[in-house]
Amino acid sequence: MRTVHAAALLRLTLDAEPAAGQAVLVDGDRIGAVGPLDELTEAYPGVRVRRWAGTLGPALVHDGPLPPAPTPRERVHALFRLGVAAVLAAHVTEPGLRAAATRNDVVVLGAFRPPALVEAGRADLAVFADDGTCLATVVAGRLVHRRA
Repeated sequence: MRTVHAAALLRLTLDAEPAAGQAVLVDGDRIGAVGPLDELTEAYPGVRVRRWAGTLGPALVHDGPLPPAPTPRERVHALFRLGVAAVLAAHVTEPGLRAAATRNDVVVLGAFRPPALVEAGRADLAVFADDGTCLATVVAGRLVHRRA
């Protein structure tokens, strides 16, 4: 199902200046398009639109040990609450933890790469409040965290 994610501001990379009025079309696990919200909703009539407060941008790459939790699954879900969709392989060497990351579509990277929103790229998005709190995380097109 196609979904347009829109927020007050959108940034394509973590260090890019945020722009107003922009949105991301997610089609399955990929980014179908990035552009003005009104153009995307016109080009895709009937598309579901999720509107978020805050700034929408690429999900983060976690560079460090995963947060402590009782189970590997809970450790991975703790990453989602931080806006993370990728981790470095050096921090998921335990088989159970690596399996939990894989089951939840977390990308395991051999080396750090800066996240970015690009058309045809994997739909890994996060929305952050002004204070840096993660409001929502989308991993491979699936909404995996939404702050209540």
